[in-house]
Amino acid sequence: MASLASELERHHELVVILDFGSQYTHLIARRLREVHIYCELLAHDTPAAKLQALNPKGIVLSGGPSSVYEADAPHMDAAILDLGIPLLGICYGLQELAYHLPGGEVVPGDKKEFGHATLTLGLGGATGPSPLFDGFPPAFTAWMSHGDKLASLPDGFAVLASTANTEHAAVGDEARRLHGLQFHPEVTHSDHGTALLRNWTRSVCGCVGDWTMSDFVEEAVAHIRARVGDGVVIGAVSGGVDSTVAAVLLQRAIGSQFRAFLVDNGLLRKDEVAEVVARLRDKCGVSLTTIDGAETFLSRLEGVVEPERKRKIIGNTFIDLFDAEASKVDAAFLLQGTLYPDVIESISHKGPSATIKTHHNVGGLPAHMKLQLIEPLRFLFKDEVRALGLVLGVEAASVGRHPFPGPGLAIRILGDVTPSRLSVLREADAIYIEELRAAGLYDQVSQAFAVLLPVKAVGVMGDCRTYEEVIALRAVETSDFMTADWFDLPTPLLRRVSTRIVNEVRGVNRVTYDITSKPPGTIEWL
Repeated sequence: MASLASELERHHELVVILDFGSQYTHLIARRLREVHIYCELLAHDTPAAKLQALNPKGIVLSGGPSSVYEADAPHMDAAILDLGIPLLGICYGLQELAYHLPGGEVVPGDKKEFGHATLTLGLGGATGPSPLFDGFPPAFTAWMSHGDKLASLPDGFAVLASTANTEHAAVGDEARRLHGLQFHPEVTHSDHGTALLRNWTRSVCGCVGDWTMSDFVEEAVAHIRARVGDGVVIGAVSGGVDSTVAAVLLQRAIGSQFRAFLVDNGLLRKDEVAEVVARLRDKCGVSLTTIDGAETFLSRLEGVVEPERKRKIIGNTFIDLFDAEASKVDAAFLLQGTLYPDVIESISHKGPSATIKTHHNVGGLPAHMKLQLIEPLRFLFKDEVRALGLVLGVEAASVGRHPFPGPGLAIRILGDVTPSRLSVLREADAIYIEELRAAGLYDQVSQAFAVLLPVKAVGVMGDCRTYEEVIALRAVETSDFMTADWFDLPTPLLRRVSTRIVNEVRGVNRVTYDITSKPPGTIEWL
C-alpha cells in the first residue's frame, strides 16, 4: 500500500527543499509549515525526473557551507531548471542558481557578511516590484551568513534588494519564476522572513495553503486503518508530548487494537505515573498497561555516574522489561514517535549525525521482535505535534508540557542515582514547576527543570551548621532547541523558589540558577 508520505504528497500542495547542508535547512521547512504548506526535505542531488514525478508547486534550494566553485561542491541536477517549477535559492542556493545559469558568476567576497544587515528594496524587474516583498517596508533587517557573492547576475535577472556590502542581496527573474536570496528569511533574526515565504508560496507558486492538522488527522487515521487491518499495534508511552499524541491518534484510528505500555523506571517526575494513567487511560480511552520496573532499574544503576553508561543501562533495561511484557501480546506492529527532525537528520547532505545521544536513537529492539513500524508523526515538527494533540482532544496542559529526557531524572542527577537523591530532586523540581505555573511563566519558558549536583555545600540553618546537597535550576527559551538562551526569570520568583526548596526539601541547603546559553552549553546538563 502507499506510504503516508505518498498520501500526504497526493492530497496536499507540496514544496520540496533540496538540502545543501545548511544548519538552518530544517527551519525553512518549519516556516513553510507555519504558512500551511506541506513540504519535504530531499537530498541536494535528487534527480529532476523524481522531482517532476512529485509535481511540487515550488522548490527551495537551501544554504550550505560549501562554495559552488570548489571541485567537490554539492550541486543539483541542472535539468531541474528546465522543469518550469518556481525555484527559490537561499544563500548557497542563490549561488547555485547563478552557477548553473548563463551570465551568472560567483566569487569570493572582499568582505564576509555575518549577522544583521539592513536590506533596502530595489525597484524589481521590468514588471515592477517583486511579489516576494509585497507589503514590506522599504528597508528592514535581515540575517546574513556568507563569504561568497555574485559577481554578475544570470541573464534575465534583476536586483530586488541590496545591503551596504551586498549588491545582490535578493535577485529574481519574474518571468521564469526564479528567485534568489543572499540572506536567510527562515531564521527569526530576519524581519518579515515568514511573510516572504508566504508571499513566495502564494504569489509565485500559486499555493492556497491547505496544510492543517485537522486534515492530517483524517488522512493519518485512514492510512493507519488501511495498513493495520485487524492486526495489533503495541507501543511504549512515557507521558511526554510525542508518545501521548501518538497513542491517542492510534486509539482514534484502531481503538483497542492498540496496546500501550508505560514502564515505570523509578526515574520519572513526581506523580508522573498516576498522571499518565489518568490522562491516557481514563480520559483518552487508551488501553494501557503499567510495568513496575523501578527496583530493576535502580539496582542496575547502583554506583554508575558516567552519563553514557547510565543511558545504555536504562535503554537496555527498558528493552528487557518492554519485551517481556509485550511478548505476551500477539502484535504485528510497533508504534514509534519519530518526528520529522529525526528524518531530516538522517537524509541531510551533512550525513547522519554521529553525536546523537543513545537515548535519542529509535533502534535497539530484540531481533526476535519482528514487528513492522508505525510512525504516524514521522512528517511532523514538534509544534505540529502539539497542534495535533489539541485537535485530538488532548488537554492543553498535556500538549504544552516541557520536554523530558528518555533516561528521566537519572541524567538530571549528576553522580550516583539513589532512591534518596531521586526523592530530593523530585520534590525540588515539583516546587520549581509549581511556582513557574503560579507566576504564569511556564508557557513562556521552552524548558525548565531542576538538577541535583554531585557536590555538597556548607550552610547554616537555625543554630546548626549544615553540609548538604545543591540544586541548580535551569530555564531556557528557544524556537528549535538547536540554540537556546537562558530565561531571565524575575528575581522575586527565584527567591521564592529557593526559599521553598531549602525549607521544604530535606537535604538541600543551597540553590543556584544556570545562566548558560546553548552554545556553549547544552540545555540538559548531561
